[in-house]
Amino acid sequence: MPSIPETKLAEIKDMCGQMRLDLIKLLHSIQTGHPGGSLSVCEILATLYFGIGNVDPKNPKWEGRDRIVLTKGHAAPMLYFMLAEKGFFPKEELKTLRQINSILQGHPCSKTTPGVEVSTGPLGTGLSAAVGMAMSLKLDKNPAMVYAIVGDGELNEGTVWEALMSASKFKLDNLITIVDQNGVQLDGTCEDIMPMGDIGAKFAAFGCEVLTCDGHDIANIFDTIEKAKTIKGKPVAILANTVKGKGVSFMEGKSAWHGAPIGKEHFDEAMRELGGKA
Repeated sequence: MPSIPETKLAEIKDMCGQMRLDLIKLLHSIQTGHPGGSLSVCEILATLYFGIGNVDPKNPKWEGRDRIVLTKGHAAPMLYFMLAEKGFFPKEELKTLRQINSILQGHPCSKTTPGVEVSTGPLGTGLSAAVGMAMSLKLDKNPAMVYAIVGDGELNEGTVWEALMSASKFKLDNLITIVDQNGVQLDGTCEDIMPMGDIGAKFAAFGCEVLTCDGHDIANIFDTIEKAKTIKGKPVAILANTVKGKGVSFMEGKSAWHGAPIGKEHFDEAMRELGGKA
């Protein structure tokens, strides 16, 4: 299996550091958005868009593209940073996040935002759409992959498991589900809100090959996805262990920062920790 080149690894690491900084600046300036889940999914999205995924910003509807679906749609701010950096739309658009008539709404919208494969927001629906995409690609004998990034809180939704039943039945080995497993959801920890037990065992029981990785280690994410691509005859689930609010100490592991506005005092502290200027 190929390993990520050292130069590419360094490039993506630097990019993630800058995106964390820019994300906090943006969400502070507009006083809305979801910081916690955006920060936890940063390396996963960056590895997909800049290390693994085959996408073309000049031709967003290219039939041969890999489909990257952010099913945990509240992490849209980080997705938008990735899409802008990739060249799907001008970076200036980021300043319009969640504003009236912006192409960047609070949750991804495939009708208005170049690069967004499917509109997500109601948790649980994105994986079903990803299964449909994977089935369509199989029928067309198209070798493209489908990557669906779900939240661990999202696993409370029954539609996730219905989608996995179909993925297993139809042997969708072109579908890789990546769980942003940060242990925290809107109102508390996942364990407090709805204990799910052994998540890996559940995915295995629904017919998936299960792999794990450090969701903030780009090389580990890359290697795990490359391994997942070699598995045939069944869908793959990657449990990516992450930290909600990663990189900002007072946000880390705190449900309060799922979608809270960032005040001046917290902004200044975050800037100090991330090495930026207020």
